[in-house]
Amino acid sequence: MEKERDDTIASRISRALAERIVHGELVPGSRLAQDRIAEEFGASHVPVREAFRRLEAQGLVVSIPRRGVRVASFDLKQVREVAEMRAALEVLALRHAAPHLTGALLDAAEQAATDADDASDVRTWEEANRRFHRLIISTCDMPRLLSVIDDLHAVSARFLFVAWRATWEARTDHDHRAILDALRQGDAGEACRILERHVQWIGRASMPAPGRSETEGFAIVG
Repeated sequence: MEKERDDTIASRISRALAERIVHGELVPGSRLAQDRIAEEFGASHVPVREAFRRLEAQGLVVSIPRRGVRVASFDLKQVREVAEMRAALEVLALRHAAPHLTGALLDAAEQAATDADDASDVRTWEEANRRFHRLIISTCDMPRLLSVIDDLHAVSARFLFVAWRATWEARTDHDHRAILDALRQGDAGEACRILERHVQWIGRASMPAPGRSETEGFAIVG
């Protein structure tokens, strides 16, 4: 019973810290003090250490000898790695999901695409974009695959929130519309091709940010 309680507390702590890391409230390189976190959540060190292990498995923190647990940094190579993984796995999921997508689900995905296009800030856009991608693969009947994809979206979101420092501008995502059109027409192959290209664009297209050169900026949305 004690182990189950610690596991529940560890889950709560890891979710809360992951949310702060993803949204940039805990910046790369910042130290996570075990004592302070245990005090904040009214927990012993056991569930805190377990929470740290879970966050490390997600790539959100790193344990550095003599420097403690710190929020993980990232570079362009890691952004591209996650994009490649997302492209491969989301295409796999969509291939299995497409035959089972209903009109209602496609309508919901279209609304998510519209919400993303109309977003006035980066967090609103990220939530709508993630909802779109989740809806179109929701019927794949592969829960383990969906769980991995959800984790990758969380990492993508972290890249986005940490990297985005410019004022958000409304944008129209033509790929989302093209994916929906292909799915409504029953052309899953075309939908998968567009999705793969769409996600792989992350980390490869130029997106200079204020104070950075053309080569330092890169696309972080997709």
